[in-house]
Amino acid sequence: MFNWFKKKKTEKEIEIEEAGEIDDSQFEEEAVEEVEEIIEGTQTEKKTNFFEKLKGGLTKTRKDMSNKIENILSSHKKVDDELFEDLEEVLVTADVGAATTMELIDRLKAKVKSEKINDPMEVKELLKDEIKSLMKESVDDNVLSIEPTPAVILVVGVNGVGKTTTIGKLSYSFKKDGKKVLIAAGDTFRAAAIEQLEEWSKRSKVEFVAHNEGADPAAVIYDGIQAAKARKTDVLICDTAGRLHNKSNLMNELNKIFRVVDREFGNATKEILLVLDATTGQNAINQAKVFKEVANITGVVLTKLDGTAKGGVIIALQAELRLPVKLVGIGEGIEDLQPFIIDDFVEAIFG
Repeated sequence: MFNWFKKKKTEKEIEIEEAGEIDDSQFEEEAVEEVEEIIEGTQTEKKTNFFEKLKGGLTKTRKDMSNKIENILSSHKKVDDELFEDLEEVLVTADVGAATTMELIDRLKAKVKSEKINDPMEVKELLKDEIKSLMKESVDDNVLSIEPTPAVILVVGVNGVGKTTTIGKLSYSFKKDGKKVLIAAGDTFRAAAIEQLEEWSKRSKVEFVAHNEGADPAAVIYDGIQAAKARKTDVLICDTAGRLHNKSNLMNELNKIFRVVDREFGNATKEILLVLDATTGQNAINQAKVFKEVANITGVVLTKLDGTAKGGVIIALQAELRLPVKLVGIGEGIEDLQPFIIDDFVEAIFG
């Protein structure tokens, strides 16, 4: 299985600088035809092994990271401090992050010493193993949990990262798996988001709940929960507003929604998914830090992984922030939102 309205900004509408929120004025109104193209294009798309898709999607990251590592190892005659410094530079520039890079290099040095490694070319496999180990140690698991049903998935993130498309692809996937799905359009600040989600619901043949633009998001989620319970829905997927002005506003908005979910749907399995755009690199880390402060994030969806050389950000998200990456977008097709598997990711990066 697995644009927005342009309006003049006031001083009160300054986006979260720390989170690197994407300026929605660059998008215009997102056309509903895009939804149709994604779904219709998938019908004729040749089925491809997920690992091969992942490997293809990580081409830019592999060239920027693995190829440089290969060149460093082949250019050194021995394993010394200079080699480790060169490796450190590659990892940092691949958006693995300074703290995570230092941790990896320290572990790598210890492993090289304990195993008495002298051949630089043997360091590559050790580095792969350390990346896998560090990522696995940092989180409990990377599995998106919707069992037992009913389940509610709250989707959070700033504008422009792909929240709406993620919800659409998730609903399509769950429906295909035989689940009864309902989408609640909790982002009431952007009419285009409501229209696009409604189009996804029609095309995916899943149910849909929305209010008018400007309505209270928590009220939409409340109605979505009541509808989900009445219709015996398996999975309720809730959109939330990405256009928020400061941490206090963000916290108040989300906490109101969380209270409604806890009070009205306390028995449901819950996931709070943070959607991040992989192409933003360290900005994705900054966004994750802000949302982690105000919400109990249970997992990350990393979109547009196929369009960036900054795939190393996944390592930092798990190792530094201890946020499990649960889904990754590796293409435009509706089947290209896939579960994240650590071993496959590391192997795909190193080719």
